[in-house]
Amino acid sequence: MITQALIIWLLPLLAFTIQIFVGKRLPRKGDWVSVSAIGISFMLSIMLMIQMFMAYDPEFAVTAAMPWIETGNFAIPLGIRLDNLAIIMLMVVTTVSFLVHVYSMGYMAGDQYYNRFFAYLSLFSFSMLGLVLWDNLFGIYMMWELVGICSYLLIGFYFTKDSAANAGKKAFITNRIGDFGFLIGLLIVFTTIGSFNFSAIHEGVSSGLLSGGLLTAAGVLLFAGAVGKSAQFPLHVWLPDAMEGPTPVSALIHAATMVAAGVYLMARLSFMLSFDAMLVVAYIGGFTAIFAATIAITQNDIKRVLAYSTVSQLGYMIMALGVGSYMAGFFHLVTHAMFKAGLFLGSGSVIHAMHHSMHKLHLHEDPNDLRLMGGFKSKMPVTYATFLIFTLALSGIPFFSGFLSKDAILGGTLAFAMSQHNPIHFLLPVFGFTAAMITAFYMFRLVIRTFYGKPVRPEIYEHIHESPKQMTVPLMVLAALSIFIVYTLPSFNPTGAAGGWFDHLIQHPHSAVSAQLGHDVLHIDHETEHLAHISGIIISILVAGLGILLAFFIYYWKKADHTRIAQSIRPLYLLSFNKYYFDEIYQATFVRGLLAWNDLLNWFDAKIIDGIVNLSATVTRVFSAVSGLFDLHIVDGLVNGLANVTSLFGNGLRKIQTGQVQNYILGALLGTVLIIIISLI
Repeated sequence: MITQALIIWLLPLLAFTIQIFVGKRLPRKGDWVSVSAIGISFMLSIMLMIQMFMAYDPEFAVTAAMPWIETGNFAIPLGIRLDNLAIIMLMVVTTVSFLVHVYSMGYMAGDQYYNRFFAYLSLFSFSMLGLVLWDNLFGIYMMWELVGICSYLLIGFYFTKDSAANAGKKAFITNRIGDFGFLIGLLIVFTTIGSFNFSAIHEGVSSGLLSGGLLTAAGVLLFAGAVGKSAQFPLHVWLPDAMEGPTPVSALIHAATMVAAGVYLMARLSFMLSFDAMLVVAYIGGFTAIFAATIAITQNDIKRVLAYSTVSQLGYMIMALGVGSYMAGFFHLVTHAMFKAGLFLGSGSVIHAMHHSMHKLHLHEDPNDLRLMGGFKSKMPVTYATFLIFTLALSGIPFFSGFLSKDAILGGTLAFAMSQHNPIHFLLPVFGFTAAMITAFYMFRLVIRTFYGKPVRPEIYEHIHESPKQMTVPLMVLAALSIFIVYTLPSFNPTGAAGGWFDHLIQHPHSAVSAQLGHDVLHIDHETEHLAHISGIIISILVAGLGILLAFFIYYWKKADHTRIAQSIRPLYLLSFNKYYFDEIYQATFVRGLLAWNDLLNWFDAKIIDGIVNLSATVTRVFSAVSGLFDLHIVDGLVNGLANVTSLFGNGLRKIQTGQVQNYILGALLGTVLIIIISLI
C-alpha cells in the first residue's frame, strides 16, 4: 500500500517535470501527460479504497518511514501514514483533480499557455497529495507552502491582467499571515515535545509535555494556518478574488485541494485541541458560515456567489471540528468537494457558452453576470440538470449528500450547545441554521436567474448551446457522487450517515488532551445526541425549504420586486453587496498602513541613517582638511624651519671654512686680539 501511495503522490510531479520542460513540443502540448498521470493516481486511489473496505477497520493504519534529515541529535524522517482519513482524502483529491483535468481539455483548448496550465495543475495535485500523506507536521508544512505557491501561479495564470496578478498576490500574502501562525505553533510543538511526528505529538500531549496555556496557544496558532488556507474570517478576503483564475482552477481550489487543506489539518490535529482552543475554532467557523452567506445573497457574478458559498461551507466544517463533531466536519469536506466542484464546473459550462455567444455578437460584456442570463434550461439541459442536483445537495435537501453531512454538523452543534451549561453557546446552532436558510435562498436565486424564466438578453440566448462532452461528462460523474446512497452503503438511510461505511470508518481519534486530564473534555451523552440529531433534521429541512420558497417567491413567481426590496433596505444591501467593505478597510488600514510604514522607514533611512553616514563623511572631510593644514603648516613648517636654520648655520660656517691659510692666520690673530681686549676689561 505504501508503494501505491508513493506512486499516487509522485506521478503528478513527473508530469509537471515533463510538461514544464518539453510539454510545448509534445502532441496536443502534452495535456495527455498530466491527464494520464492523475488518471493513474485516481485508479490507484480506488484500489486503496477497495483495500480499506476489505479491512473495514476504523483503526486501520499503515505507516512507513526512512531517514531523511539527520544532524547530530536532530532528525526528521521521511514518513507516510495511510489511514482511513488519508485514503478517503486521496480519493477526494484525485477524483476532483482528474475530472478537472479532463474538463480543462475542453475549457482551455486553444489557450496560449495550454501546456503551462497543465503543468501547474500537476504540481498542485502533487502538493496536495503530499500534504495528505505526510505523517509529521514538518512535511505537511512544506507541502502546505508548495500548495500556496501553486495557488499563486494558478490564480494569477492570466498574469497580463492586472486583476489576476493582484488576486494571485493577494492570495499568497494573505496566506502568509496565517502560515506565520502555523510556523510558530509548529515550533512550540517541536520545542516542547521534540518531534514533528503525529504519534509522538499524541504521546507528548497525553503525558503532559505540552499542556495548559501553551497547549491552547499551540492549537490556536496551528489553527491560524487553517484560517488562511481555508479562508476563515478575517483572512477570507483572498478566496473570492481567486475567481480571476480559469474556472477549472476555481473548482480545484474551492473543492478538494487548497481550501480543504485547513480542514484536513484540523482533523489531523483534533486530538491535541484543548477546550478553549476548540471554542476559538468553533466560533470562528460558525461566524464565517453566516457572515459569508449574507454576502453571497447580493452578488451578481455567478462565480463570486459560489466563492462566498465556499467560504460559508468551510465555516461549517471548521465549526463542526470545533464542537467535537469530527466525523461530521470531515464528512462535509468530502461531500462538499463533489457538489462544489460540480457547481464551479457547471458555472464554467455556462460561462463557456456565454463567451461563445458574445464572441459571435462581438459583445464585450461580463459573461459571468447573472443579469445577462435567463432561460438557459432548454439550451443547456445537461448543465441544468446536474447544476440543479449540486444545488439541492448544497442546500441540504433530503436524498442528496449535502443533507447527510450538513445535518450531521447542525445536529452536532446543537448537541454541543445543549450539553454545555452556558446559553451563549446556542449562538453556534443559530449561526448554522440561519446560514443553512440563506444558502438555500442564494443558490436557488442563482439557479432561477440562470436557467429559468425568459431570457434577459434574447440575442445572447439565441447563440447559447450545450458544452462539449469533455465538460459535461465530469458534471454527470460529480452529480452521481452527490446522491446520498454513495455515502450510506451498505445501509439505505436518506436521513443520516449512521450505519454507512463513512460513519463506521471515520471515528473521532482518542483525545490526547482527555488522556492528559483524565476525563473527556467534551462529553455529550447519547440521549442528548439523539435528540439533537432529530431536532437538527426537522429544523434544517424547514429552514432550507423556507429559503427555497423565498427564492421562488421573489425571483420566479415575482411576487415581490427584488430591486424595490433592495432599495428599502439599501444600507444593509450595500453592506452585503460591498462585502462589508472588508477589502476597503484592509486597504485603508493594513495595506496603506504598511505602505506608510515603508515610507517612514524610507524617510528614516534617507534622512537619519543616510544623514548620520553623510554627517560622518562631512566630519571626516573637515577633520582631514584641518589635519592636512596642520600637517602642511605646523608639522611641515617645523621640519622645514629646522632645515632652514641648519642650512643657514651651515652657510655661515661655510664662509669661515674657506680653505685659505692666510684667512685662518688672520682669524687666529683677530681672536688673539679679542681675547687680550676682553682680559684687559
